[in-house]
Amino acid sequence: MNSLTDQQLLRDYTGHRSEAAFAELVRRHVDFVYSVALRMVRDSHLAEDVTQNAFVALAQNAGQLTDRSVLSGWLHRTAQNIAANAIRSEVRRRAREQEAAAINELFAAEPEATWEHIAPHLDAALGELSEPDRDALLLRYFERKSAREMAQTFGTTEDAAQKRVSRAIERLRDFFSKRNVTVGASALAVLISANAVQAAPVGLAVTIATTAVLAGTAAQTSTVIAATKAIAMTTMQKTITAALLAAAVGTGIYEAHQASRLRDENQSLRQQTAQLKSDNENLSNRVAQGNRSPSLSSERLRELLKLRGEVGALRRQQRELEQAVATAQSKTPGPTGQPASDVTSQTNLPAPFQLQLVLDEPGEDTEPMTNNASGAGGETLHVQKTPLMDYTAIRSATVERDASSGDPEINVELSDVGKELFAAVTKENINKRLAIVLDGHLYLAPVIRSEISDGKVQITGHFTKEEARELAAKINDAIGSH
Repeated sequence: MNSLTDQQLLRDYTGHRSEAAFAELVRRHVDFVYSVALRMVRDSHLAEDVTQNAFVALAQNAGQLTDRSVLSGWLHRTAQNIAANAIRSEVRRRAREQEAAAINELFAAEPEATWEHIAPHLDAALGELSEPDRDALLLRYFERKSAREMAQTFGTTEDAAQKRVSRAIERLRDFFSKRNVTVGASALAVLISANAVQAAPVGLAVTIATTAVLAGTAAQTSTVIAATKAIAMTTMQKTITAALLAAAVGTGIYEAHQASRLRDENQSLRQQTAQLKSDNENLSNRVAQGNRSPSLSSERLRELLKLRGEVGALRRQQRELEQAVATAQSKTPGPTGQPASDVTSQTNLPAPFQLQLVLDEPGEDTEPMTNNASGAGGETLHVQKTPLMDYTAIRSATVERDASSGDPEINVELSDVGKELFAAVTKENINKRLAIVLDGHLYLAPVIRSEISDGKVQITGHFTKEEARELAAKINDAIGSH
C-alpha cells in the first residue's frame, strides 16, 4: 500500500470498496487535515470533529477525485470550509447562550429590586389618593375585580371605571417619582398586581375566625341567659330554628366546597398568568434591544416583527387569563348555596390599530377581511394574521378634515421607534398592499410605492366624524394604557 499513489488508492477504494486503501489515505493525510482544522478553530475537540467530517466528505466524493493529481489541495479546501461552518455555528451558539443568560439575569434581578423600592411607600401613596381613586385601585389590583364588576360597583360605565384606574396609577407614579423611584405606569400596575397581596400563613384564617366566634359568644352569654328566662319558645319556634340551623350548616358545607374548588382554579390561572408575564417580559426585552438598533437590516426587521407579533399574542393571552382569574374570584357562593354571580369572560376586543400585509393567496397565516373603503360589497382581501405594527408604535391619533373633500380622516403620528419601523416595513414591501385595520375592520389597503420615512399615516374611509373620533379615542386609550 505504501508504494501506491493517492489516485491508485482512490481507484481501489471506489472500485473494490477496499477499507485498507481508504485507511492508508487517512494515515497519509490525517496530520495535515487536523493541523488545518486546529489553526482555524483553535480547539482540539472541535478540530477532531472537523477532521472526521473532512474524511467523510472524501469517502462520499472519492469517485470524482480519482483523476486529481494533488489530493491534499482538495482536502485543504474541504477542511477549511467545514472549519468555517463549525466556527459560525459555535459563534451563534455562544451568542444565544450569552443572550439567554443576560435576559435571565435581567429578569431575575430587576423586578425584585423595583418592588423593594416601591413596597415601603405603597401604603403611604394609597393614603394620599382621593377615596374614589383609592377604591378603584383596591378593587382592580387588590381584589382582582374586572372592569365590568367595577362599573357595577361604582354605578358607571366600564370605560369610566378603567379611566379612573389609569388616573390613579398615574398619581401613584407621580408620588413615587417625587421620592426618586422611577417606574412606568404599566410596570407599576404589573408590580402592584403581582406583589401587593401576599398569601397569609396557612391556618391563620381559621384561627382568627375561631377566636372571633369565641369572643363574640362570651360577650353575648349574659344577654342570651336573660333572654331565655324572658321568652318561652313554642314547639313551632323550636322546629323553625332547627330547620334554619340545618340549612345554615348545609350552606356552609357547600360554600366551603365551592370556595376550595375556586381556590384551586384561581391558583392554576395565577400560575399560567405568571408564566405568560415571564414570556412577555422576556420577549419585550428582546424587542427593546432590537428597537435600540440604529438601523434595521431585512433579516433583523423580520426577526423584530416576529417578536412584536409574539409579544402582542402574549399580551392578549395575559389579558384573557387575568379576566379569567377575576371571574373565578367573583364567583363567591351566595346565601342560598348557589354562586352569587356567573360572570363570563369578556370576549377579546380587537386591537384599535394594526398594519397587516395583504397576500395574493389564502393560507394558514391569512384571514379574509372585507375592505370597508370600497363601501357595500367591497373586495375581500387575504390579510396576514401576524401584524407588522400595532398601536404600541404610535405616539398619537387625531381627527381632521380632508382639505379637498371635507371628509373626516384620522392622522396617526408614529413614535421614534415606530417611525423607523414603518420606514423599514414600507421599504421591505414596495409594490405590495398594506392593510390598515382599525378596531378589527379594514379601512384602507393602499399599494406601497416607496419608502415612507416621515412617521405619519393618514387614514380615510367610510366613517362619520363621530366614528372617526371614537376610533382615534380607542387608539389613544390603548396608547395610554400600554
